[in-house]
Amino acid sequence: MDPLSEMLALLGTQSSVFAGLKAGGPWALDFPPPEGIKFNAVVHGTCELSVDGEQQPIPLKAGDCFLLSRQRAFSLGSDLALPAVNCETVYRHAVNGIAHCGNAGEFFLIGGRFAFGEEAALLFDALPAVAVIKHGSEQASVLRWALERLAHELTQPSPGSSLMVQHFGHIMLVQVLRIYLAQEASGPPSWLLALSDPRLGSVLQAIHAAPARRWTVEDLAQVAGVSRSTLALKFKQKAGASPLEYVLRWRMQLATRALRNSQVTISSIAQKLGYDSDSAFSNAFKRIMNCSPREYRKRQNAASM
Repeated sequence: MDPLSEMLALLGTQSSVFAGLKAGGPWALDFPPPEGIKFNAVVHGTCELSVDGEQQPIPLKAGDCFLLSRQRAFSLGSDLALPAVNCETVYRHAVNGIAHCGNAGEFFLIGGRFAFGEEAALLFDALPAVAVIKHGSEQASVLRWALERLAHELTQPSPGSSLMVQHFGHIMLVQVLRIYLAQEASGPPSWLLALSDPRLGSVLQAIHAAPARRWTVEDLAQVAGVSRSTLALKFKQKAGASPLEYVLRWRMQLATRALRNSQVTISSIAQKLGYDSDSAFSNAFKRIMNCSPREYRKRQNAASM
């Protein structure tokens, strides 16, 4: 499994919601900060998007998509100078997940919201608060296809539509992240930025394929086809951590999933991640998670009750 797929699978979707909006005439809606990651795509028509903390409104047209990776309030409308209506007043009357505002024949937008666990920061903190994908790019072709299919399932539901909507929504999320990776050549150090570099991507792939291996910087430099010093420098610049620090962090991501989702013994988890003793595993875990594996499992069990 490639690193992006594995990361999304590791995070797991705690919940997801999909809905649509049809509008027309003069209109403007205010939306509260979303709980989790939110994306919307314009099926037809045009609108303006304003996000708290961003200086200028963003014009959107058919095929454009935007992803919100932070909990910030936002507004959509034909003209954002108009008095905005709270979105709850229109979405409470939604039919089959489609809300209507004004003359609901000029504009159609669909979107989804994904709630992930606390580990989502490793992936989504790398994204800007709002990422806009324009319809004209070649990479957006898959996104447009999924958008059309998702719109069809929302507006013309049939047996199995709920599952289809979930799958098309996930396809759109993955494609937005792919497009961001293809377009983003610079930015603050992050796991996602490292993945966008072909050589570092191969290193991440190797680490994810064998997390229990006793990796050295020399081993990882051979995977990347560069010198030890070059790898150490590039990895730090792109990922914001050393290669071996990343190995440790990835192991702890796998450990937290095992502690949350299974009753496997801590000794078994330690062995599967390449640790010779429970104490070595516990010390590594405390370094990253600020608590012991046993304490972490106890907290997670209490939170799920």
